[in-house]
Amino acid sequence: MDADQQSPGNPFGMDEACENCARAANRERVVHGYGDVGADFVFVGDAPSAAAEAAGVPFTGDPAGERLQDMLGRLGFNRSLPSSTDPELDNAFLTYLARCHAPTEPADPEVVACEPFLNAEIRMINPEIIVPVGERALAAIGEEYTTTPVADLDVVAHHADRIRGRGFELVPMIHPAELTDEQADAFVDAVSDILDTDYRQTKGRRGR
Repeated sequence: MDADQQSPGNPFGMDEACENCARAANRERVVHGYGDVGADFVFVGDAPSAAAEAAGVPFTGDPAGERLQDMLGRLGFNRSLPSSTDPELDNAFLTYLARCHAPTEPADPEVVACEPFLNAEIRMINPEIIVPVGERALAAIGEEYTTTPVADLDVVAHHADRIRGRGFELVPMIHPAELTDEQADAFVDAVSDILDTDYRQTKGRRGR
């Protein structure tokens, strides 16, 4: 955890009363990013599940969230139980393209409405690795942060691969609700290999 950080929940004070898109009409709360603001790894999903909305913390409260939290624990990024809805994260930050839960996947205008939140988080954290979680996140992050044509990006084909981006590397992950045990192991092994290398770029980062 960054030494200057006061709270892992919405650490940058993003608008929690946002009504910039149609998803605001049915939400219980806005789910902004959560985790270590000095992280090298930022995980980006498409939108919060009902369980994540109830907890107010990305990727928590349901089997898919617990699966991801377990993987973070195996990597040394989570010092809490996978079932925790306020995980103690180190070197990882969790966030979404769209910040409100709804019965449907976020429409393009809804993702666009939330782009300033995500862009601000990424700019302020300045991570080394962005992990797009799921196909939708990979398409959006790939379009914004790589020169690879979106049509060439496939989350299954590129799961756990390293893709060079604009100032970052991307390591896509199949959504944890759809991961096989073998795919989960492959992702953990791939990130463990990254951690064993001198992966940090020279970007004026704070020491960990």
